[in-house]
Amino acid sequence: MTKPVINIDEVEFRPRSVPVPDAATDRFEATFARIGPLVGAKQLGYNVAAVPPGKSAFPYHSHRVNEEMYFVLQGAGELRIGAETHTLRVGDIVACPAGGPETAHQIVNSGGEELRYLAISTLRGPEIWEYPD
Repeated sequence: MTKPVINIDEVEFRPRSVPVPDAATDRFEATFARIGPLVGAKQLGYNVAAVPPGKSAFPYHSHRVNEEMYFVLQGAGELRIGAETHTLRVGDIVACPAGGPETAHQIVNSGGEELRYLAISTLRGPEIWEYPD
């Protein structure tokens, strides 16, 4: 049974469900709290990512089908999206529409503490991910 409200202190952070290749473990590290199923979400996926300093949760990538939105809860980072780089801080909201290389994105923890952000995405499938790098 789900409930429509959950507090961040009630969620459990777990390692990613998809392994990262051994050669990339020095760059990619994060734990995730899956929230969507806990609150009964059906058409949107919600999770909170916790990324250590100097790391990123995922490689630079784009989605051909799903749109994502991020809300920075804690820490500081850098957003690379398309050809631009933006500084992120607590309270920033980021839109990542579906598309090709022009919408490719990656968040890197550039601060000295854990970076936490809420990620929301559409749950359309099948999905196609691209890695421009």
